[in-house]
Amino acid sequence: MPLILYFCRKTESKELLDMKRWIYDRLLDTGMGEYMATILNLGILLVITLLIAFIMDWVLWKLFRYITVRVARKSRNNFDNFLVSHRVPLAVAHLFPLIFVLMAFPTVFQDFPFWGKLAWKLAAILLVLQVMNVIQKFFRGVKDYLRTKPKFKDKPLDSYIQVFMIIAWILGLLTLVVVITETSVSSFLTTIGAASAIIMLVFRDTILGFVASIQVTANDMVRIGDWITMDKYGADGDVIEISLATVKVQNFDKTITTIPTYALISDSFKNWSGMQKSGGRRIKRSLVIRQKSIRFLTPEDIAALKKVQLIKAYIDQRSGQIDSYNSQQGINKELLLNGRNLTNFGVFRKYVTNYLENHSALNKEMTLMVRQLQPTAEGIPLEVYAFSADKRWQNYEYVMADIFDHLLASLPYFDLEIFELPVSLEAEGKSPFEEGLPIPS
Repeated sequence: MPLILYFCRKTESKELLDMKRWIYDRLLDTGMGEYMATILNLGILLVITLLIAFIMDWVLWKLFRYITVRVARKSRNNFDNFLVSHRVPLAVAHLFPLIFVLMAFPTVFQDFPFWGKLAWKLAAILLVLQVMNVIQKFFRGVKDYLRTKPKFKDKPLDSYIQVFMIIAWILGLLTLVVVITETSVSSFLTTIGAASAIIMLVFRDTILGFVASIQVTANDMVRIGDWITMDKYGADGDVIEISLATVKVQNFDKTITTIPTYALISDSFKNWSGMQKSGGRRIKRSLVIRQKSIRFLTPEDIAALKKVQLIKAYIDQRSGQIDSYNSQQGINKELLLNGRNLTNFGVFRKYVTNYLENHSALNKEMTLMVRQLQPTAEGIPLEVYAFSADKRWQNYEYVMADIFDHLLASLPYFDLEIFELPVSLEAEGKSPFEEGLPIPS
């Protein structure tokens, strides 16, 4: 760009110079004074130059539109269609009249160097801005074209485009400063270096966003379409846009949360894309069992629980092993505490395991476990750890609710109780074991 401006400033049109002299001579022939002839000569040349530039702009605009539309229709590649839709060829057509004006102004304003310098700077500024407009439209067309490609759909194209535009604007602003101040590029860069501390302070967020955007892209931390949660910013939804400064997340309640891009580097967030690509979605939920409802099973209880099909084989095998052990050791079973025994909590845990292993909505190839956690003041948590084969949110919630509906309804058959505040039976002065439920036949 600086080379083009330098060439335009140093180029003089011989035809325009001859026209200038001819108009000036004709004005003098009419008896007009030299000063008035010079001013009128400037006005006439300026009108002619601007008129030629306007006609050139209109002709090139029509020509470029005709050619590019026909080429885009016949081309098999969609890239030129996006360039035409963003009016890139038309923006390029507007460059040539500005270049013509820049080349003509040194000759037009030859007799008025001060005004000529101002007019040339104004035209140069317009040319630089138009070049930036062409670059911006071109990158928008490139972005929309890449959006149609499957391998670029989840890429943060906005960040890439913004990086290129920042570089282009830096070069454009550098050119404008050089044109306006008439200083050399090296002198301007030296001044910028001296003021780097102030620049770093003013553009801190932009620089942080630029670095973060590169790290997010290079490390493939998040893509468009990923489900992320970030509690600090109240974000819980799908990423819809990744730009240089911000990341937009559309939450599941359809609100939009804007997160600074550098926050993805400095703070922690959860990306659920790994779960979505895996074979299942984790179910990790606990039932808090009242400790007072846990007890040893009597022979009558064992006989009743054998009617539960899912654990009949387990109870037969396990009670046989326990009876054999107690008999060999001569255990006195008049007191239920002596020797080895089955508990209602342990049998229920086995029942839950068998129930989950037979549940059609769970992925059996992934971890499936029922475990007892550390006792708390509320009771003993019994945690279900499994993976739903259906990862869609609505279906996942349905599967999890179906499982725990069944487990909660099963608790009374094992004479177990879930912890609640307040505990109604204790408030009434009753023991939970006085309200035993019969085992269904």
